[in-house]
Amino acid sequence: MPIVNSVEKPLRASWRCGIALGALVAGLSIGPGATAQTTRETALEQRLSQLEAALATLRAELAQARSDQQVTAQEVATSVQIAQKADSRVTAMAEKPAPDGFRVGATTFKLGGFVKVVGSATRYDDGEVASGSLGKEFYLPQQIPIGGRSSRDVIGHARQTRLSFSTSTPLGGKDVKSVIEFDFALAAAPLGAQRSTNPYTPTFRRGFITYGNWLFGQEWTTFQNPGHLPESTDFVGPMDGAIFVRQMMVQYKQPLGGGLDLYLAAENPQTETVTSVSPALVDNDQDRMPDLVGKLAYKGKIGEIHVAGLVRELSVRSNGVGDKAMGWGITTGGKIPFGPQGRHDIRFLATYGHGMGRYFAVGYAPDAIYDAAMGNQLHVVDNFAGFAAAKLGWTPTVRSTFMVGYQHADYPDDIALPGLANREAYSFAGNLFWSPVKNLDLGIEYRHAQRKVVSGLTGQMDRIEMATKYNF
Repeated sequence: MPIVNSVEKPLRASWRCGIALGALVAGLSIGPGATAQTTRETALEQRLSQLEAALATLRAELAQARSDQQVTAQEVATSVQIAQKADSRVTAMAEKPAPDGFRVGATTFKLGGFVKVVGSATRYDDGEVASGSLGKEFYLPQQIPIGGRSSRDVIGHARQTRLSFSTSTPLGGKDVKSVIEFDFALAAAPLGAQRSTNPYTPTFRRGFITYGNWLFGQEWTTFQNPGHLPESTDFVGPMDGAIFVRQMMVQYKQPLGGGLDLYLAAENPQTETVTSVSPALVDNDQDRMPDLVGKLAYKGKIGEIHVAGLVRELSVRSNGVGDKAMGWGITTGGKIPFGPQGRHDIRFLATYGHGMGRYFAVGYAPDAIYDAAMGNQLHVVDNFAGFAAAKLGWTPTVRSTFMVGYQHADYPDDIALPGLANREAYSFAGNLFWSPVKNLDLGIEYRHAQRKVVSGLTGQMDRIEMATKYNF
């Protein structure tokens, strides 16, 4: 080492001097007289003492130099370790995601949602859709016109834009959470809305509280899983084959292990009927029992799948007379990913029900037929609906979904039916989506759909739709 060499060189020179002096002493000791010898010896002894003192000083300096060198090496090693730890901490801080939401006291607040802009061009083969109808802005099979001349329609809007607000507060070792969500999609278009400012009233979607395994409030019905709906430029997509209900409920969730969960819920009842002369749905609000739902849901390596059952009481009562009937339904659906990084998936849903028409396609068919002139009896309608969709991820940012949906209402044979009551609907669609940057989706979609009523009349629709959506 450099410090050792710089000390050892003068030490070697000192040893050489000591040897020379020793020889000199030996030569001088052979002299002519005792008195001269004694004087010389005294002088040499003094010089020798000085040399020994110098040698001791050199040895001490050498030992100190070696000690200083060890301390310096330890300091360097310690400095390197500190620098490495600092680099690691800086890297960890750089990789740590930004805080999600903000806190006020013990409560964390979050704001989310998306902005969605949609434009569509539609051709109806058999009539026109009334101005301001929701069927102009997203696919509703019951609003496909029948029995008229063909028409065309072009429209653009941003009404599906959505905002959600959530909170989370620790309480008793658990978190009390809440969600409030609204958009503008289902509000009836005010007269003259498109004339100048396109004002639309926000519509309430979801609002609930969760604590532990319990949920209280308005949420998607336990009978469905909205996460299994396929990606679409449309508001829902295969509406004719989907379950679509949000309502008040009390829900309990019990994890069973292995990715399996049990859901039990009591949900808001509502009976929807038509009469023998009118296909218009009638809202009956005299229900006395909640709709009861049980569901088993699995989520694991193979994907997601659920099976759910529904039991409900149908009730109509007016002026002291009416009728009751039992309704029920069963459904199963899932989402199965496959391919590289799970970019592809298969999604499906199949549902059969007796007296549960309002759970399908925003009330495409009634729960039952009721008419005071028919003995004040409820005649329950059977329903079948389902959809299937395949998503193909061409690249990490480009994907397509191909989907088909179907629904059929089976009416009782021994009663008169309104000719315009909905009997059957189907649709198929395909789209292409591109996400050039994170959270930004650009899509284009083609859809063909058909509606059939009890009289046998049909109506068809073809639509090309484009959408831009930014999630935040």
